Amino acid sequence: MKIDLEQIKSLLEVVGPTDITELTIESGEEKITIKKQQTVIASTVEMPMLGRPAPQSAQVPTPMPEASIATKPAEEENNGNKGLVPITSPMVGTFYRSPSPTAPAFVDVGDHVAPGQTVCIIEAMKLMNDMPAEVSGKIVKVCVENGSTVEYGQALFMVNPKG
Repeated sequence: MKIDLEQIKSLLEVVGPTDITELTIESGEEKITIKKQQTVIASTVEMPMLGRPAPQSAQVPTPMPEASIATKPAEEENNGNKGLVPITSPMVGTFYRSPSPTAPAFVDVGDHVAPGQTVCIIEAMKLMNDMPAEVSGKIVKVCVENGSTVEYGQALFMVNPKG
């Protein structure tokens, strides 16, 4: 059995209004897990890697499951960039171009990247996640400001695979 996007959307509609927080379905070698995230209360914590304080007692809403399959931000970002491939965010979090405020950016416009090369960091729930490039080519656009919040599927960089 092949799980397709329509089946995932149907599952999200069914699970959305319920109290179910996690649902895993396996069929042969395919496995899909749907998780609902709840509001997180953050406290002030010094982040040694970035040297910045976290928000004080801020309620940070997290998306409903419907947002976890959205690919529209990357598609919208790619509309005016024919032939370019977006490097997209695999999660909701804070985008950082470098490992610390004083360090140079992992990549800049004009740099060549290879699959697996770290291009940025996404901070999610106080965890720093190195984001690797999934495509080789030349960075032609940085789509997100350093330190800003990114959504799942949002384009972070545009890459010319022929560059």
